[in-house]
Amino acid sequence: MSDLVTGDAVVLGLRPARLPSRALAILLDLVVYVAGYVLISVGLLFATASLDPAARAAVSVASFVLVLVGVPIAVETLTHGRSLGKLACGLRVVREDGGPIRFRHALVRGALGVVELLMTFGAVACIASLVSERGRRLGDVFGGTLVIRERVPGVRVMPVPAPPPWLAGRFTGLDLSAVPDGLWLAVRQYLTRMNQLDPHTSAVMAARLADDLVARTGTPPPAGVPAAAFLMAVVHERQSRDAARAFGAAATAPVAPVAPLPRVAAPVHVAPVHVPPVDVPVDAPVDVAPVRGTGFAPPA
Repeated sequence: MSDLVTGDAVVLGLRPARLPSRALAILLDLVVYVAGYVLISVGLLFATASLDPAARAAVSVASFVLVLVGVPIAVETLTHGRSLGKLACGLRVVREDGGPIRFRHALVRGALGVVELLMTFGAVACIASLVSERGRRLGDVFGGTLVIRERVPGVRVMPVPAPPPWLAGRFTGLDLSAVPDGLWLAVRQYLTRMNQLDPHTSAVMAARLADDLVARTGTPPPAGVPAAAFLMAVVHERQSRDAARAFGAAATAPVAPVAPLPRVAAPVHVAPVHVPPVDVPVDAPVDVAPVRGTGFAPPA
């Protein structure tokens, strides 16, 4: 990886392309350009058959410069450093500060490429690329450019183990502002690989990292807490704070408990009671008491 530093003191993690991938990309480009040059030359040969030899020579030189010099410059300018061969190999031409190239960068690269690649059959470019620390040829050096790899194999990120439940929430008041990013990275790398280490080595590394964290935070860990568990809990606390800043207070706000619904008594089924019929004389007077209102609607 190339440690390029911008004017804002930002380190760029660019991966310069090496000679094998660059040679393959140039070979693919040359196959396309030479095939196009041959087709155009055959067409111009029939088109200029009636001209004198000097005119035919001038047309031949113009077609050579146009196809093998002008076209690569135009392609790199319009595609911001991605020719057909570089696109196939996952490469790209950028400025030394990591930005996209412009016409002047492509012009210098194309002009020196005639000497490096065509006239010397790539010998000068290979020597310059092997000597350069970042694999640059002369066109890159004079043009202020760099060929980088865009397609980098992905690295699987292992999750940090969760802290023990009895340590959850015990470091909410810990001041983590003085802990540098390098120490966080070292702690994370240790936690994701501690099961692959020798037990003694793992314990020594955990104690050293825990001491560094205690020195940065100024707060000693609770008594009886293992160093690895302390590291897990502190990293979990930092992740919780980052999530709260990124997603707001709703990410960590406790959810109010929902009151339980009142229980409804099950209906009671009463068995029907058989009442024997009573014979009442028709002529006998019947005392009917007045019915008082109860407020309920009578059944339909």
